[in-house]
Amino acid sequence: MSKSRLLALVLAALPGTLAAQPMFTLQPQAFDVEHVYSGGWEHFVGGGVAVFDCDGDARPDLAAAGGEAPARLFRNDTRGPGDPIRFESATFPTLDRVTGMYPLDIDGDGAVDLAVLRVGANLLLKGDGACGFTDASADWGFDGGDGWTTAFSATWEGDADLPTLAFGNYVDRDDPDGPFEACDDNQLYRPEGGRYGKTQVLSPGYCALSMLISDWQRNGTPELRISNDRHYYVRGGFEEMWRLAPLAPRTEADGWRRVSLWGMGIASADITDDGLPEVMLTSMGDQLLQYNDAGEMRDAPFAVGVAAQRPYQGDDGRPSTGWHAEFADVDNDARLDLFIAKGNVDQMPSNAMRDPNNLLMQTPDGTFTEAGASAGIADDARSRGAALADFDGDGLLDLVVSARRAPLRLWQNRTADAGNWLSVVPQQDGRNRDAIGAWIEVRLGDRTLSREVTVGGGHAGGQRGPLHFGLGEAETAEVRVTWPDGTRTEWQRATAGRAVRIAR
Repeated sequence: MSKSRLLALVLAALPGTLAAQPMFTLQPQAFDVEHVYSGGWEHFVGGGVAVFDCDGDARPDLAAAGGEAPARLFRNDTRGPGDPIRFESATFPTLDRVTGMYPLDIDGDGAVDLAVLRVGANLLLKGDGACGFTDASADWGFDGGDGWTTAFSATWEGDADLPTLAFGNYVDRDDPDGPFEACDDNQLYRPEGGRYGKTQVLSPGYCALSMLISDWQRNGTPELRISNDRHYYVRGGFEEMWRLAPLAPRTEADGWRRVSLWGMGIASADITDDGLPEVMLTSMGDQLLQYNDAGEMRDAPFAVGVAAQRPYQGDDGRPSTGWHAEFADVDNDARLDLFIAKGNVDQMPSNAMRDPNNLLMQTPDGTFTEAGASAGIADDARSRGAALADFDGDGLLDLVVSARRAPLRLWQNRTADAGNWLSVVPQQDGRNRDAIGAWIEVRLGDRTLSREVTVGGGHAGGQRGPLHFGLGEAETAEVRVTWPDGTRTEWQRATAGRAVRIAR
């Protein structure tokens, strides 16, 4: 019996794993102005959403890429738990050709900053803690280049003053023989003191569409995973893993099995409760889940139910196109579920044109079942970026989805009979204030739920904020943090239904 199957059977026998029917309600008035990710072929990809608290009021705000239209910042104006979710547009630098954004506290001052991905020069925006942002690229010595950037990840290395930043590029627009077989190289930015030094080139590039730096082996050495598009046009292209120190790509000789797919997005989380993160790779056609078996990645069998290779409703039987993927517990049953944003590149005839988003609910035996239609989120716009976050503070994760040439949409989670929950915020003083690279563990009896604090993954957007844990029927839990340097806190008892801040 496989390790993943055995763990699933064990979980099925444990208490505290109640199930509820997920239900979401579209909020057509959630945004005071309509926002659309628009543009020509340079914006077939991208369209990310960044979720973060920009003013310290404990309500998640969000920023959305606009493509040829300006990017927008929306401030959360929801009155209270369970009330209709409302956002108001806020002042934001006028930036077009934005493909995505990722929030992180770059300078450790406690205010969220933004890494902005663009068709053109990428930017680092400094936040002021009151939802104001200014371009600090020059102040931090950051040269954003002039590429077509579609992927990002970040981490802290050692006692560096600033984070290491990885930017993934798509097609080299200056290649006269492009766009096919014209994938651009990627860049790694490392700080030298309080500024960024010379860029390190990651070559060859295979048209990166998602990046994630993760300590996926739990051995204290984070590595950079890159998911790539256009493998059938670029000879030898495959999903990459780069060691950061010393900087070098993993190869088959040191155990990295080559996988080639039309890679779009990355989601990573421990779904088997063994403390090691699994990874979900979205694609054109099959979506690929890989189990982490003691540091060796093994493809999940089709019967697990996450391939999501064709639309689950309608009469369009052509292959699906997956973009943003995210693991999250939407019914708080202490099992991670999986959302996948779906949508045709534009008018690609080989793939489904009406391609609803997936909501794959994890069952007690470790398999997943489709609930997108019954949950009310089966939107078939050309979805791209997304995020699951508790926008109204009621302990249920709501859903925001960005789409190409369609309005930004938000669904409020109205699941009845959901389980209890807990959210955890780890925090350090000084550099790496958000404890990027830390692991949060929540113990429920004989089970331990684990989450890694990362920046990156998804498709062109991510989150900064509390890590959400569904607790099932449990009313209390124990929480522990393993900090990025490997030191641990003691187990702390926490009561369900609240946010726990653990300071180092």
